[in-house]
Amino acid sequence: MEGRASAPAAGTVLNALATGTGSAFAIDAETTATVELDDSGSLSGEVADEPEADTRLVERCVELAVAEYGDEETTGGRVRTESEVPMAAGLKSSSAAANATVLATLDALGVADEVPREEACLLGVQAARDAGVTVTGAFDDASASMLGGVTVTDNRRDELLAREPIEWDVLVWTPPERAFSADADSSRCERIAPVAQLVADLALDGRYADAMTVNGFAFCAALDFPADPMVEALPHARGVSLSGTGPSFVAVGSEDELRAVRDNWSKRDGTTWLTTTRNDGARTT
Repeated sequence: MEGRASAPAAGTVLNALATGTGSAFAIDAETTATVELDDSGSLSGEVADEPEADTRLVERCVELAVAEYGDEETTGGRVRTESEVPMAAGLKSSSAAANATVLATLDALGVADEVPREEACLLGVQAARDAGVTVTGAFDDASASMLGGVTVTDNRRDELLAREPIEWDVLVWTPPERAFSADADSSRCERIAPVAQLVADLALDGRYADAMTVNGFAFCAALDFPADPMVEALPHARGVSLSGTGPSFVAVGSEDELRAVRDNWSKRDGTTWLTTTRNDGARTT
């Protein structure tokens, strides 16, 4: 039995580390998973072009999806992911990989069209917690990737508070460094909870661009990232933020507005690329 699915990356509106409430939006860069199921009794994972990558997350996604929707004869298999999304860059690569793997497993089992997308998303969230790759459970990031558009969530209750389509061009700057979400100093983030609550209020009021800018300055301070990329973007972009726990920054607006930001960010080490938001979320392929 074989299944294949893809899920988009995402950028941050509100980092959930401070209060448990988070918000993210899907962007057009994908991770694709291929899952083959069998009765071998063993399960293996592989990340394309990353032979040393930790595959516990995607393997756990397969295990949970099979346990929930499979049968006793399905005892093993293989999962392989390939991605346009850089790992440990703040662009929700883990959430995209989890969503793609869960959906590909459901596709292999023949039930992808029967399982509600939010329910499938929560399997990946649980797998992320089991694998130790997230502090909050990342339901905000995962829901944006799985459902598309922009979402606001209560990660402590795994509750979707809001979701709507969004139409932005998106500029991403990813420096050469990497930052793993599980290594973030959550105690420092909790100190800025009053600011995070303000950001949540802005997001729930539909002021996503304003929300992400306030979030960016607050979390740059909490996580010890320079705010210079945000200052460079603000005369032009509608909103800009550190994405996740970094090190990437994302700016949103129209393509014309973001050209000037790209000119500045392209002078920095790393990779600068222009994309768009995605409203269709994860899908079988």
